[in-house]
Amino acid sequence: MAAITNRCAWVNSPDPMYAEYHDTEWGVPEYDSRALWEKLMLDGFQAGLAWITVLRKRETMRQAFHGFDPEIIARYTDADRARLLADPGIIRSKLKIAAAITNARAYLDMRNRGEDFSEYLWGYVDGVPVQNSYTSLSGLPTQTPVSQALSKDLKKRGFKFVGPVIVHAFMEAVGLVNDHEISCPRHADVMAMSPVRR
Repeated sequence: MAAITNRCAWVNSPDPMYAEYHDTEWGVPEYDSRALWEKLMLDGFQAGLAWITVLRKRETMRQAFHGFDPEIIARYTDADRARLLADPGIIRSKLKIAAAITNARAYLDMRNRGEDFSEYLWGYVDGVPVQNSYTSLSGLPTQTPVSQALSKDLKKRGFKFVGPVIVHAFMEAVGLVNDHEISCPRHADVMAMSPVRR
């Protein structure tokens, strides 16, 4: 891949990990249910923090949370909670750790009722990424009617740390919406990955 020189304005950290994330992951359509659940959990852990904090801790968090396997996390005990709260390599928040456990159970409840998490999420955009055309960071919304509706429904299903702002950031990250600025080369790259709306 050629070097990107005109990235989205939010890529404002000198840490090369931030640019790498933007250039290879952010906005790429994700369809794997478990991967989508993991990314939603990471967005919940980000609440009140800079995203670069999550990126720097992501691999350690994957190890600490057993690869973000909902089957394992749903069975976490008080001992697991204590272990996580004592781990300096992760984002140590009692509420966010509790939410991850609750969310694992909510995810499994959906699956056990025959609902595919990926199909559920992609249903909010009729199965095809929304292609936006923002020219600057100032035009980007922090939430939309779709993220508000999805947030409300996730909460109804028992999910925590899924407010409309978190959900919108998640939707951007996993390609439900393409919010790369149109001057950013990744806007066209990500658009090319999208199936055609019928």
